[in-house]
Amino acid sequence: MSDKLSPEEREQQKLPPEDESYISEEKQKEILQKYDPESNTRDLSGMIKHVVFFGLLAFSLFQLYTAIFGQYTAYIQRSVHLGFALSLIFLLFPARKRKGARHKVAWYDYILALLSIGVAAYWPIMYDDLVFRLGRVTELDLIVGILAILLTLEATRRAVGMPITIIASLFLAYAFFGPYFPGFLRHRGQDLDAVIQLMFFTTDGILGTPLSVSATFIFTFLLFGAFLVKTGVGQYFNDLAVSLAGSLTGGPAKVAIFSSALQGTISGSSVANVVTSGSYTIPMMKKLGYKKEFAGGVEAAASTGGQLMPPIMGAAAFLMVEFIGGVTYWEIAKAAAIPALLYFTGVWIMTHFEAKRIGLKGLSPEEMPDRKEVLKKIYLLLPIIAIIVFLLIGIPTMQAALYGILLTIFVSAFNKETRLNFKDIILALVDGARTALAVAAATAAAGIIVGVVVKTGLGLSLANGLVSASGGNILLTLFFTMLAAIVLGMGSPTTANYVITSTIAAPAIITLLMLDEPVGAAVPLVVALSAHLFVFYFGIIADITPPVALAAFAASGISGGEPIRTGFIAAKLAAAAFIIPYMFVLSPALLMIDTTWLELIWVLITALTGMVAIGAGLIGYWYRKLNWFERIITFATGLALIYPEGLTDTIGAISFVILFGIQWLARDKKPAKTVEA
Repeated sequence: MSDKLSPEEREQQKLPPEDESYISEEKQKEILQKYDPESNTRDLSGMIKHVVFFGLLAFSLFQLYTAIFGQYTAYIQRSVHLGFALSLIFLLFPARKRKGARHKVAWYDYILALLSIGVAAYWPIMYDDLVFRLGRVTELDLIVGILAILLTLEATRRAVGMPITIIASLFLAYAFFGPYFPGFLRHRGQDLDAVIQLMFFTTDGILGTPLSVSATFIFTFLLFGAFLVKTGVGQYFNDLAVSLAGSLTGGPAKVAIFSSALQGTISGSSVANVVTSGSYTIPMMKKLGYKKEFAGGVEAAASTGGQLMPPIMGAAAFLMVEFIGGVTYWEIAKAAAIPALLYFTGVWIMTHFEAKRIGLKGLSPEEMPDRKEVLKKIYLLLPIIAIIVFLLIGIPTMQAALYGILLTIFVSAFNKETRLNFKDIILALVDGARTALAVAAATAAAGIIVGVVVKTGLGLSLANGLVSASGGNILLTLFFTMLAAIVLGMGSPTTANYVITSTIAAPAIITLLMLDEPVGAAVPLVVALSAHLFVFYFGIIADITPPVALAAFAASGISGGEPIRTGFIAAKLAAAAFIIPYMFVLSPALLMIDTTWLELIWVLITALTGMVAIGAGLIGYWYRKLNWFERIITFATGLALIYPEGLTDTIGAISFVILFGIQWLARDKKPAKTVEA
């Protein structure tokens, strides 16, 4: 393999140096398996490989059938979805990360897979009997329910990781031992029968709303993403990004931002996004002159931001529709648009100032692809644009995804290189199902958490506790909620991340914002959206927040940089994600709710200008190097501009003009000396 060749052999074969501009597929896989539990699958062979292949294909065909011809009843649809996911996880994901466990299925995993099928078949087989005596649990029900919980937790541990498994287990313990908890956490406790009934024989537990969304909207969109990948759109994102941004100052870093934002439209994982685009962009950044940690930090920040990018938002937007209620998918995507724009603008500005500070330029004309050739394949983006249009005109979400799949197949036929044949379609169905396994397990485990919160009233208790601890101060409440969301979001995939944070942390913000409203009053859309987006942002940003910054650690695996330092740099570059959520809770104009076009344009201008000032303050360079006092003033100016309020905007605008004038007059006449990586 080329990645095993010596530097001399690589040079003879005209291959790029391994340590600077080439990341082998083997290395990518190794990094994914280390930092992304979803990629830690077995390399199967023989009969079992075919069994798993056709199992994944059957999973996709079942989901497509119900998406086209109508779903079964909630219990049957969700239990079959869960059964496919659990049984395939036990065959694909080893119990441990030992190398020997990756090539064959352990005997006990066959038993667990069969048990998963049996548990999933219980609802379809016993449906009439279970519905008739709903509320009464038999001994057989107890056995099946206990198995369902244990299998779900173990499958989640393998496919998603320990954090969410531990959290779900702690919540189960909380359901039983409520009377022994102090203060506002105390509740009367639940017996075994009540917990089992809640978890598997109602739609408030494992078979609850999170799994329902996985079994409908999320699965079809994951299939849509799998079909897009088969057309080569992932590589096209990189090519398009290079052709548009590669020649700019610090070009490769801007390529990473552009590419990762696009990758986020089809990727549901920050880590996978890092490895997919980072294996291409990080070596380019290092070669240009960015330090290892900065290169990794740029990619980690940009890839994590892909989960915040409408319209898909890591599939969390589908969950928001169900959790908030009374809101359309398009309203959520629209509300998230300006915050996402500010996020990527912030990362873009800081990489620009860093490049100016150390004297980096863009790629040379020889290193740039032929823009005309790249633009000839722009049709590959049509399905993504079409999805946005479908949602905008009100086509149902799942139907829009199905149309997107058909359009992807149609569009791929325009070019022989991208054309999908029958084999490609089958492989896309299999890949889509494989991607859905971890999501199904995560949402099932999240259902355990939601069930306990609903049954015990923990959400309201925690909300009142946080508000009480902050003394009713909104900034303190938001700060405590931010910490809770970051801790709860560490190591969890996007969908589970949002379910956990929205169930546990969002009620605190809603409670505080509704203090002046009559008891029992309906929660306004603006309050619900701002609270849910607030916890969603901080749950996602946990991927680059040390000490558990999985996206940053994955990026350091590619760059060779120090992981914790990479995480801190990524967090600094993602400063917008730590600031903007406070702003849209305090002033929802940023969410484009209850605002005019004139107000919206003003908000955009001031917010984007504010990000320039914040970026300059954090990097310490604008048109020249900033001293510590100038950095503080510049950063404060940015905050004033981002907060959409008349007085702060005026103060910020005046300060910005003065600072800009000073910087322009005293600007560096010569570029700084290039710093070696």
